[in-house]
Amino acid sequence: MASLAACQPSASSAVELGQSPAGLEQMRITIDSHGKKHPFTVEVARTLEQQAQGLMFRSALDPDRGMIFPFETARQASFWMKNTLIPLDLIFIRTDGSIANIAANAVPLSLEPIYSDGEVEAVLEIAGGRSAELGVQAGDKVEWKR
Repeated sequence: MASLAACQPSASSAVELGQSPAGLEQMRITIDSHGKKHPFTVEVARTLEQQAQGLMFRSALDPDRGMIFPFETARQASFWMKNTLIPLDLIFIRTDGSIANIAANAVPLSLEPIYSDGEVEAVLEIAGGRSAELGVQAGDKVEWKR
């Protein structure tokens, strides 16, 4: 699914930033919502182990930070908040970069599953309430390095 254009950097492309204090790869991503661009620096949870750990046991998340969970192939996604101490917005991202749905202010420590609306290629977690604060909605676009 790669193309020459996908390999070319652009001003709005994600930028890699090295490792986070937790030892994860970091990159910059942008949410494009109604013509407004909202940048975030996110940790990348690529491996199954990193994805299982996610943002568990963290006591805070800055408003311009987050974590992205890319999948090798698009699929129905299901998350829970076990051992997650802070509320999060879970943003489910389709293969075209559009937002399928947002689970806003997911309840800390909840074992209730949170599902994507259809198949997605990634899930972005940001601070709880941040999506509403920025006006981010389903259908908006997430620009990131796949």
